[in-house]
Amino acid sequence: MKKMLKIKKYLFLLMMLFSALINAQEAQETQDKPSADELAKELANPNNTRGTLNFNFDYVHYQGELPGAKSQNSFAMGFQPVLPVPLNKTTNLFVRPNIPLYFTQPTFGANGFENQGFGLGNISADIAIGKTFPSKTIGILGVFGSFRTASNEALRSPYTLLGPEIMVSQLFKWGVVGLMVNHSWNLNKIDPSTNDSFSILGDDVWISSEGGESASITAGQYVYAVSLSNGWQIMSSPTWSYNHNASKGNKLTLPLATGVTKVTHFGKLPIKFNLQYWYYVASPEAFGPQHQIRLTISPVVPLPW
Repeated sequence: MKKMLKIKKYLFLLMMLFSALINAQEAQETQDKPSADELAKELANPNNTRGTLNFNFDYVHYQGELPGAKSQNSFAMGFQPVLPVPLNKTTNLFVRPNIPLYFTQPTFGANGFENQGFGLGNISADIAIGKTFPSKTIGILGVFGSFRTASNEALRSPYTLLGPEIMVSQLFKWGVVGLMVNHSWNLNKIDPSTNDSFSILGDDVWISSEGGESASITAGQYVYAVSLSNGWQIMSSPTWSYNHNASKGNKLTLPLATGVTKVTHFGKLPIKFNLQYWYYVASPEAFGPQHQIRLTISPVVPLPW
């Protein structure tokens, strides 16, 4: 009963926010409204000035050497608004939180695999400044952090993480390519004996394995987009991570990915749809993802500044 009330509360808040932004968009002036194709190309630019509300729906199928690992699946939703603040014609400030909600998520402990059910995940965020140079090269520099906010103790990260972030992208007539890298260390220390479970979570850039007093994680995202026509693109933006303190065979998580994007208008509201498939060529041997499907729905919203 309590879990159902939590679900209703979170969904109600998201619906209220979404409804308010739709109303704001409909009230906005529609002069110089870009076409779907123009908007798709603009949104593929990592340093664009459009506000978006990104709802990431992730299905993950797992693999690994732990008993029952190959039959495990998870489903989660991440809410990631991106509301850039223009500083000048070529430079923008980005604040990008990611708020995950788990619907199903397996973890492995003393009794084997258990499904932890619905709950709030570990919130992460980055703050960065992006600049576009005359060569159409984009540089983004900022700070990344991950926080121990999961409502379920079994899904709560043992670490609060913080570290620098950098991204370099190049714009072409046909699209864009880019690579983002961050490295984070823990701000807190833990008792290794209390961290005896193994889990990998879709909203985190770390892998918890065999405990450890400290964390050192290099992670990031590679991005590519190839523009087609009528708002269509071939596009993907998978995340990867390397946990320096994990045991041998459990350090690297790396997917190869592809996907398609379509930008369209629902009345006056532009929405970007993106469907991706990730196949993990490197995954923790004990327990890690094998296949992932991500559906992202991104309403394009007006900014208050």
